[in-house]
Amino acid sequence: MPSKSARLAALTVAAVCSAASTVVLTSPAHADGVRIHDIQGSTRTSPLAGKQVTDVTGTVTGVRTYGSSRGFWIQDPTPDADPATSEGVFVFTGSTPKGVAVGDAVTVSGTVTEYVPGGTSSGNQSLTEITRPAFTVLSSGNPLPAATVLDARSVPAAYAPAGDPAAGGSVNALPLRPAEYALDLYESLEGMNVEVSDTRVVGATDPYTELWVTVKPREHRNHRGGTVYGSYDAQNTGRLQIQSLGAAADFPDANVGDTLTGTTAGPLDYNQFGGYTLVANELGTLQSADLARESTRPQHSTELAVATYNVENLDPSDDTFAAHAAAIVGNLKSPDIVSLEEIQDNNGATDDGTVAADRTLAMLIDAVEAAGGPRYDWRSVDPADKQDGGQPGGNIRQAFLFNPARVSFTDRPGGDATTPTEVTKVRGKAALTLSPGRIDPAAEAFEDSRKPLAGEFSFRGRTVVVIANHFASKGGDQALTSQYQPPARSSETQRHLQAKAVHDFTAKILKTQKNAAVVALGDINDFEFSETTDILEGRGTLWSAIKSLPESERYSYVYQGNSQALDQILITPSIRRFSYDSVHINAEFHDQISDHDPQILRFRP
Repeated sequence: MPSKSARLAALTVAAVCSAASTVVLTSPAHADGVRIHDIQGSTRTSPLAGKQVTDVTGTVTGVRTYGSSRGFWIQDPTPDADPATSEGVFVFTGSTPKGVAVGDAVTVSGTVTEYVPGGTSSGNQSLTEITRPAFTVLSSGNPLPAATVLDARSVPAAYAPAGDPAAGGSVNALPLRPAEYALDLYESLEGMNVEVSDTRVVGATDPYTELWVTVKPREHRNHRGGTVYGSYDAQNTGRLQIQSLGAAADFPDANVGDTLTGTTAGPLDYNQFGGYTLVANELGTLQSADLARESTRPQHSTELAVATYNVENLDPSDDTFAAHAAAIVGNLKSPDIVSLEEIQDNNGATDDGTVAADRTLAMLIDAVEAAGGPRYDWRSVDPADKQDGGQPGGNIRQAFLFNPARVSFTDRPGGDATTPTEVTKVRGKAALTLSPGRIDPAAEAFEDSRKPLAGEFSFRGRTVVVIANHFASKGGDQALTSQYQPPARSSETQRHLQAKAVHDFTAKILKTQKNAAVVALGDINDFEFSETTDILEGRGTLWSAIKSLPESERYSYVYQGNSQALDQILITPSIRRFSYDSVHINAEFHDQISDHDPQILRFRP
């Protein structure tokens, strides 16, 4: 998923270079006497793109005075009879529009343009706009066209038609069928005034003052109020992003499971980060569901507790150490081993060649102890500068925390950024040549990505090999709302190579010792039903233990209103007696300290 820093950079670029993301489809030079539905047409791109239009009439339904896409929406109060043709359109002014207000009846002249948020390489659908406008206000205080209601009855169950193979899988030229496909319905309402009522929040408010709701309250609902993403064919058509035309300070701080009661209404937009978005003139009232952060149970004395936790670019300048420590001690009950992802170097994003993270880890260990937890020890391998991806200068890596009162670490020196650990046999048992050590760090699979960290632990006389992973992100994948259907997931190529490398390394351990206990865990950046997970598991080498949970509980991350599993713990066949918990403390909350929920496995080796 795109990181918050990557998104902020993209927004900045969009603000400076929005024209670079605009696609003008050429056609004859001028069109007079057209209505908005003539501009929108019955496909995703306008039949009048590139034409000059004159005196297009409509009522102003919303004015956007902020961001890189300033302008206003107009809607024809006398629609045609075709449900595929939208009656609304956005008028892009570039700067803050002056002399126009909601309720004004206007005529607009300008150029019909297809703008692709994020640029054509993003695969996003285009937004039909009137650009370089000249407009005249005819009257003010007019009633707005009645809003189209979006609810469980009006939104189809099917998500999108298959794209045209002759057009590279694009749906742009296909006739819209709003009664059959959710994306077609939303497109047929692009720019129009729509409303939702008493909608449940399925994606918490984020720093960009947006949240996600569902208009289908029963669609893959879990007991905490989220909407679970359980297969590539279940995209959850009721999800809709909500933004507001009001002041950012007035936007509600919502968690998953809360409700926007009453009516939320405004123009339906399409943007780079989320696709179809209701930009509200009228925002419902937040009703809290009082969602509580979860806590797992403590491990029994004979159980080894192993957790994975992505701490989101943790470095010494952050103010979240105490909160992370409280999570580890209070919510995770002080696991014996904690595999951490996104530990940054000692000066964070400062790009000066620093790669050591001993200060970052020491601060976290001190905070855990201050929170009443054990005095953890740690092991890690510093990466080579700027070779592992992530935030530039941050040099993120995985690290192990472990409680020396409960487990011991088997140190086999020599591990560094470039030297791979291998599998050997010691006294008839599988062992690592380097511990801690990195798996195949020079392989193409891990180019500009985090290298797996392997460590050998001992618990109650039994050796357990733990492999900490942080696979390549989903950045670059086409969105679910892409013009290409089904959307391409190009980032999988690298994750498949990474999964094979970790699988093959685990297979070497099992070939050396059939009953070896191996735990491969971390931010896999892919779902439990994905091909990445299938490759990791192989034929009985590993198994993703999150699949021991009911389908409604298999998630660690919430993205665009979909609760999904990106963090996983996989185990070898000798680990039979175990319990698994996805501990929901972050992903569903607006005040999260990480965007990932930790996972914990307890077992008796």
